[in-house]
Amino acid sequence: MYVVLGANGRAGGEVARALIERGEAVRVVLRSKEQGEKWTALGAEVAVATIEDADAMADALKGASGAFLLNPPPVSGDPYARTEEFGAALSGAARRARLPKAVVLSSIGAQHASGTGVIATLNRFEALLDGVAPATVFLRSGYFVETWGEVAQTVMSESVLPTFIESSQRIPMVSTIDVGRAAAAVLCEEWTGKRVVELAGPEDWSAGDVASAFAEVLGRPVVPVPVPPERRAALLAEEGVPGEVANALLGMYEGIAKGLFMHQNGSEHRRGTISLMTAIERVVATVEPADR
Repeated sequence: MYVVLGANGRAGGEVARALIERGEAVRVVLRSKEQGEKWTALGAEVAVATIEDADAMADALKGASGAFLLNPPPVSGDPYARTEEFGAALSGAARRARLPKAVVLSSIGAQHASGTGVIATLNRFEALLDGVAPATVFLRSGYFVETWGEVAQTVMSESVLPTFIESSQRIPMVSTIDVGRAAAAVLCEEWTGKRVVELAGPEDWSAGDVASAFAEVLGRPVVPVPVPPERRAALLAEEGVPGEVANALLGMYEGIAKGLFMHQNGSEHRRGTISLMTAIERVVATVEPADR
């Protein structure tokens, strides 16, 4: 049986689905039993635990052949302090459960301890979970294509793509479908020791490429519109993003602009199969009809 954290999130949900599609037994770990109905319907077992509750998390991990672990995206408070708390608690729980195998979600660029904003928290998360299982993989993902869903309503109503990434700068991006498939595949592999696997889509893409994909899906022109750095903090504040979280996110985009969101020499490099068009089609399909 494989245990999956974050099953109701972007990446964790895809990992759980990919494992179920492979015919594997799955236990998803959720914050409440009520969140697990759809997973029970798919044949998964549901455990209730939070990362900071080391006892409950250790129980959820017991008996697993392997687990997909992650640092939840920051929504409030200090992302760096949260990483210390969550990393220490999860590491302790996994060791107590004698977890034999772990795939830990990280990010391309996590080799840098600073200069990458919120990605730097994953550098620390990797350090805290290093050796958490006899076989451990740090799955460093590219920028999630599905993240563009956060501005999809603006794209669909105004035909512009607001972006914090320079329009022509190509970076590793990947659909969370590929993240799920890659994590499931690695969990089912046999290895010992530590590995770093970097995952991107079939090719690197730019914000301009994303705008073109939206245009193709919507059947009308879409123009990428870079948000000036001096406007970004105010824009995030208007969207209700807390200050400490906003600072970490802005630091990530500064790191991307400086070229720090790059592959690390010596790591394994893999590419997914989901095209940008396919991923954007799915993003558009998730927008409520009334909002289109």
